[in-house]
Amino acid sequence: MLKKIRDILVYRKQFISLLVGVPSYEKYVEHMKVHHPNEPIKSQKEFFCEAQEARYNGKGGRVSRCC
Repeated sequence: MLKKIRDILVYRKQFISLLVGVPSYEKYVEHMKVHHPNEPIKSQKEFFCEAQEARYNGKGGRVSRCC
């Protein structure tokens, strides 16, 4: 029962993150360890800042979103 609740909370977090467009840091770390083991892994803060930059800033510093 406790495992089921834990799983639901994990999926809820993933769903909300995808809903607002925030990529998963945990998946990023896992990907880097498997596919790029010799490259440094960004801190969670660096990862989040880069994701926000990619989402909200367009070319030339212009916002590339509709609202």
